[in-house]
This record gives sequence, structure tokens and C-alpha cells, in this order.
Amino acid sequence: MDRREEFPGWHGTTIVGVRKDGKVVVAGDGQVSLGQTVIKGTARKVRRIAPGGKPVLCGFAGSTADAFTLLERLEKKLEAAPGQLQRAAVELAKDWRTDKYLRNLEAMLIVSDGRDLFVVTGAGDVLEPEHDVAAIGSGGNYALAAARALYDQDLDAEAIARKAMAIAADICVYTNGNLTVETLDA
Repeated sequence: MDRREEFPGWHGTTIVGVRKDGKVVVAGDGQVSLGQTVIKGTARKVRRIAPGGKPVLCGFAGSTADAFTLLERLEKKLEAAPGQLQRAAVELAKDWRTDKYLRNLEAMLIVSDGRDLFVVTGAGDVLEPEHDVAAIGSGGNYALAAARALYDQDLDAEAIARKAMAIAADICVYTNGNLTVETLDA
């Protein structure tokens, strides 16, 4: 039996990143669920890291331990290439895809240095969103659709992210309204 069939799996993350008017906001909810049960409602899945003194926002969806492993690897890549988020993200994605241990990690990341905004996946993808909005996790598609619909309104990046997360929380049972919100200027 596949281990995914034996274990119902951890669910419950929505992360959204919005870049608008010289600011980037990454927001994430706090829910962690195991099967049908909410295990924790106040998890912090958005972090600010500053390797080499250059701040980077990171939001993660998926297995928490796997995500922390990836965040540590990203920090090391940024220490080796300070201020070069795209290069660090590409190097992380390469390692993630080719390393025997890393390729089994189940997580996704949204990362931003205030200028660039990327989604990094275990399939080796480093994706820059087409419409200055990115979202991942169980409620990611709801948050993405909401943020894109709100983007042309007279709202700043943080207001868009907060409203998109509220909409996702109303729709996705694996998303709650306990938000962690981090902001960076370009």
C-alpha cells in the first residue's frame, strides 16, 4: 500500500503573494489539518529571512518539516549569492529536482525580495507570476482568483492579499482566517 493511502496527510495551507505599486506582500493562513481534523489554527507559514542582510519573504505550503528543510537550503543559496533571489531559487529548484533526498520533499514555496516574486516547486519550476499575483496550497486557486479580480481595484497589495485570503477561507475548509502577513518594499 502506498504510504499516502495509509496516512491521510497534512492539509491546510493557503499562501498568496501580491506585487503592486512597489510593494510585495506574502500572506498565509494558520490552519493545519490532519484528514478531517484541525490540528492547529495558528501555524506561521510565512517567514522573513535575511541572509547576508537582504530581506526575503517566504511562504510555504505542504509538509512543515519539508518546507523548513527547503527554507534552510534557500537561505544557504542566498548566503552564497546575496541579493540574487532568482539565482538562489533556480539553484534550489535544481537541487530539489535532482537530489535523491530532496526530491521526496512535499512542499511549495512563494519567495520574494520585494522586487521579484517566484513560486518554487519540487518539479524544478521557478515560476514568475504573469499578473503579479501568486498563490499555493489547498486554497491557493481561490486566493489567486480573488486577488486577480481585486488587483485592478483601488487597493494596495496588503489589502488585496488580506481580502483574497478571506475569500479563500470562506470557500476552502482547509484554510482559516488567522493570517500572517509580511511586506517588503521594492
